[in-house]
Amino acid sequence: MSEATNSSCQSGSCSPISFDWEDFPVQLTDAAIEMVKVALAEENLTGHGLRVAVRGGGCSGLEYALDFEETSRMGDSVITIDNLQIFVDMASSQYLKGTTVDYVKGLSGAGFKFNNPNARRTCGCGHSFS
Repeated sequence: MSEATNSSCQSGSCSPISFDWEDFPVQLTDAAIEMVKVALAEENLTGHGLRVAVRGGGCSGLEYALDFEETSRMGDSVITIDNLQIFVDMASSQYLKGTTVDYVKGLSGAGFKFNNPNARRTCGCGHSFS
């Protein structure tokens, strides 16, 4: 089992809080983890991790974002799975709780797919929700 941490800062002192992978705001399938690692290698981003976030925008009001980052930020939830660090900021955590990110291939192409039980409405592209 992998260990996740969340930095908690009080009185200027930060310490990690541990929790299980099942409690991490977002889950990645084995296929998604493998494709992220392939993309990191292709971009020569040794030592970087994956930031999973939610941002304002898209046709439904909010959109998913995947970015590479070298380090976590204050308040991030962080987990290392199969030597891949995953970062989720506190604001995004509330929208991503219970979400699974998969990497799918099909006749229309390939890409990351978000399965978010909190989304009331999604757009046709699957990258925007409310």
